[in-house]
Amino acid sequence: ISTSIKSGNVLKSSLLEYCMTDIDRLTRETVSKGGILATLYFALDGQNKDTLTNLATGFINKLLTEPGVVTVLGEIDEPIQNNSIFSTSIEIKILLKDVFSLVRLCASYSPISLEIKKQNSLSLKLNEMHDILMFISTTTFDYKRHILTKMSSKEELENYKKAVACILRNREHCLNALP
Repeated sequence: ISTSIKSGNVLKSSLLEYCMTDIDRLTRETVSKGGILATLYFALDGQNKDTLTNLATGFINKLLTEPGVVTVLGEIDEPIQNNSIFSTSIEIKILLKDVFSLVRLCASYSPISLEIKKQNSLSLKLNEMHDILMFISTTTFDYKRHILTKMSSKEELENYKKAVACILRNREHCLNALP
């Protein structure tokens, strides 16, 4: 578990080697049980360099609390200033207990890119696939609902609510009645 800024502190090599041996063992064990080692990439912008760095550090620490996360190693690039805006990128090596944990993180935090570094194979039980698909469906529904409530007039929103209620009560009849 580590957060570092590339231009920041350096660990002693013997401590780093010891930690990497433990991480390698943990990675092998987790991957052998269906886990995934991935690298996620994020970009952040802000108006204050220190605030941006603190936000990036807090984000990495937040990932440690997410369900299914085994360990995280985050590297924060030194923020670069362009006019009045600072920009940085974060590279996060993350060990997860299963594919659902990776799906949940990607849907929740929208990395700009990702790479799967280690995984033995992808084999899902029916209930695991169901959980993944329901999570994606629910998340997509929540996004759509949020967009509709922010972008629709009150009249359009009422018509939408009526249509959804009708479909839930009697799907076939409602689909035939729609223009």
